[in-house]
Amino acid sequence: MQKKNIISWDDFSKIDLRVGTIVRAETFPEAKKPAYILHIDLGKPLGIRKSSAQITALYEVQALIGKQVLCVTNFPPKQIGPILSEVLVTGFPDKNGKIVLCGPDETVENGVKLI
Repeated sequence: MQKKNIISWDDFSKIDLRVGTIVRAETFPEAKKPAYILHIDLGKPLGIRKSSAQITALYEVQALIGKQVLCVTNFPPKQIGPILSEVLVTGFPDKNGKIVLCGPDETVENGVKLI
């Protein structure tokens, strides 16, 4: 098995992956590809942060409320159309390329860091 893009533990530890709860979701009609604007409660001290997510194929706005997701919180904010995306919501593509969100199996406290 060939190893590609090996990183050190120090490299991995620089990524701030935290869990948050989606408290609000709305359609994002200005996005180039179908997307939602998510408002995610990442606990103290991060608070509620926004993210643009192209997850419309598998998720309805109402079903996202209360869902916990894993976010990268230390990327610089990125302007996406009229919104400033402050965190990156993580997910995996299914066999059809539709994004399935990452999150804990059990409810955990908002803001908890992945270890």
